[in-house]
Amino acid sequence: MILSRRSTQQERMDTDCVDFEDYRRCLRDLSRVNAVTLTHRPMLAWLAKHAAGDFSVLDVACGHGDALRKIRARYPAARLTGIDLNPWATRAAREATGSAAGIDFVNGDAFAYVPERKFDFIITSQFTHHLTDEQVVGFLRWLQENAGQGWFIGDLHRHVLPYYGFPLLARVLFWHRFVREDGQISIARAFVRAEWEALLRQAGISGQQAAISWHIPFRLCAATR
Repeated sequence: MILSRRSTQQERMDTDCVDFEDYRRCLRDLSRVNAVTLTHRPMLAWLAKHAAGDFSVLDVACGHGDALRKIRARYPAARLTGIDLNPWATRAAREATGSAAGIDFVNGDAFAYVPERKFDFIITSQFTHHLTDEQVVGFLRWLQENAGQGWFIGDLHRHVLPYYGFPLLARVLFWHRFVREDGQISIARAFVRAEWEALLRQAGISGQQAAISWHIPFRLCAATR
């Protein structure tokens, strides 16, 4: 695999899972990946700097809902909503979360979703590497227009160390086969800093409006300042 440019190889989880139970096992193991690799730590640190009082959050491509559950643990009064295009994802997120948490999960296209009022913050994790460069530019513009107070994108850093290291970790921890295979593809589809800088420029977002940050282990995040 050549990592000098983004891969266009398609991931299998959303197309090849045989049924809901298989898909739920994938999502459950992805939430474990997120826990082991500290995926949500940068987002929570960013939110702590920006959020205060009564606020709302929309998680785009929410998957298993683990990011929102992390937020709920810190902010009991926050209004939290997750949206995902895959109905199996929102079903699994509801079942993993429970109604007592007070988190809404919506099955649908985030770009067509019209909430009663604008969300204060919009977050997303491991979503942008699924998009083409042109789609990422459109997503950035959408975030600028629809996030009332700010937005946060967490994603992977395309690098040789996680590319070859993740499959070893996944095998040791017995994660689902699609998580093992798609994880490596996801890293190959991800971005490097220079690419994020170019995408932000194309979206008309200046360095004064948003920043790119690197986090252990091999995470690149873009967020409003």
